[in-house]
Amino acid sequence: MSVTADYIETSVFDLFKSGPGPSSSHTIGPMKAAHDFLLLCRDEAGMLPASCPVPEGRLAFHVRLFGSLSATGEGHGTDAAVLAGLLGHEPSQCPPDFLRNLQEDRHREHTVLTGAREIRASLSRIMHDSVTHHFPYSNTLIISLVQEQDQSGPSTVPPSPLLEREYYSVGGGFIQWKGWTPPDRGKPVHGYRNMRQLREVLRVTGLAIHELMLENEMAITGMGRSAILEQLDALMEIMIASVRRGLEHDGALPGTLGVQRKAAALYERARAMPLRSDRFMAQLNAYAMATAEENAAGGVIVTAPTCGASGVMPALLYALRHDLAVGERALREGMLAAAAVAFLAKRNAAIAGAEVGCQGEVGVGSAMAAALVAHARGSSAATVENAAEIALEHHLGLTCDPVGGYVQIPCIERNAMGALKAYNAYLIASTENPWHHRVTLDSVIAAMAETGREMNAKFKETSLGGLAVSMVNC
Repeated sequence: MSVTADYIETSVFDLFKSGPGPSSSHTIGPMKAAHDFLLLCRDEAGMLPASCPVPEGRLAFHVRLFGSLSATGEGHGTDAAVLAGLLGHEPSQCPPDFLRNLQEDRHREHTVLTGAREIRASLSRIMHDSVTHHFPYSNTLIISLVQEQDQSGPSTVPPSPLLEREYYSVGGGFIQWKGWTPPDRGKPVHGYRNMRQLREVLRVTGLAIHELMLENEMAITGMGRSAILEQLDALMEIMIASVRRGLEHDGALPGTLGVQRKAAALYERARAMPLRSDRFMAQLNAYAMATAEENAAGGVIVTAPTCGASGVMPALLYALRHDLAVGERALREGMLAAAAVAFLAKRNAAIAGAEVGCQGEVGVGSAMAAALVAHARGSSAATVENAAEIALEHHLGLTCDPVGGYVQIPCIERNAMGALKAYNAYLIASTENPWHHRVTLDSVIAAMAETGREMNAKFKETSLGGLAVSMVNC
C-alpha cells in the first residue's frame, strides 16, 4: 500500500480495463505479468544460449505462485491466464475460449518463439507455492526462464534461471515488480492526493469533477479530448453488453460448485412485478448478477475497479440508460466521477481483495457506482462525495471468502447487493443537506485501509475462512 507518487497520476484507462474474468488480481494481472516477462525475454534475446544443443539446451518458462494466487488460483483461472500471457496474449485481446481450452490439458506442451529459440510453456510448469510469505504484496508470482537439462519434464526444483522477475498483482489488474518505478507520463494539471485536496481544487477552479478528470487525463496520457470520450464510450458499451449477455444466458457456471445462473430468470420475474419500486430493485439485482455471472464464466468484462466487482457499475449504467432515460453525455461524465473515487481508494488504501478484503472490491465498486449515479443525475460535488462515502462506509469489514476459490459464492449476489447499496447511497445523499453530512470519503477510505491491515489473511481471498469454510463444513 505504499505511495509512489506525490499526486495521483493514474489514467482512467489503467483503471477501466476490458478482459476475461473471473478476477482482475488472479486473471488479468497475472496475464499482464506473464506477457511482460515474454517481452522482457524478447528484449534480452541476445543473451539466450542459442548454441546450446537440444534437448540439453531446452528453454522453458517456470512460474511460482504465492499468497492467494497459490491458494485460490485454480478456481480463479490463474494458471491458464499466466500461460496465455507467456504465449503472447494480452487481456484486452484474449478470447475467453482460449483460457478454457488451455485448462483442458495441464500437461500439453506449448512453444513460443523468442529470437531464434523456442521456449516451452505448460500448465505443469506453474507451481503453487507458499500462501504465507514475506513479499510486499499478497498476490506475488515469480516467473523464470530456465534451461532444462533433460527430457524428464518439469521438476519441483527448477534449474537456476537465465532470467527472472518477481511480479506483484496489486488489484484491479494493476501489476508491479521488484524494482518497479511508475512509468514516465505527463503530470496532472490539477494535483490531489485525497478527497480534501480534490474538494479544494474543485472550489478554486470552479470545475466540475468530470472536467477536472478530463483535463488531468489529457495531461497524463497526451490523448485528445475526443479520443478520451470515444474510449470511454467504448468501455461503457462493453459494460452494457456484459449485462445484456448475462440476461440472455442460463445454465451452470464453470467449476465444481454447480452454481446455476439466476440473472435471466430474475429479470423475467422482475418485469412482471406489479409494484414499480419492486420491479426496479429486482431488475437492478438482475443487471448486476448478469455481469457477475458473465465474469464467473470467464466472459469479457470491464474492471470497475476489479473483475470481482465488475457487475456493480454496469448495473447502474444499464438502469440509468434503459430505465431512467439518462443521456449518454451524463453517463460518460458519471464514469469520470466514478474513476475519481477509485483513484482515491487505490492510492490511500487498496482495491484488491487479497490486500483489504471485499470492502476494497465490491465496497469500492459500490462507492464508484454511487458517485456515477449522483453525478449523472446532476448532483453537486458534495453530494457525489457523500454518496460514495455512504456506499463504502456500509461495506467496511467485508471479507473476501470465495467458496472453492471460484468468483461465484458469495461474489455474484454480493455484486447485486453492492448495486442496491449504491443506488440507496445516492438517494440518502441527494435528499439530505450535504453540509450536515459528518463522515468524509477520506475518513472512510482510511478506515478501510486500517481494517484491511488488521484483517486476518484467511479472510482475504485465500478461501481459508468465512463462508468458504463454513459452507463446506456445515
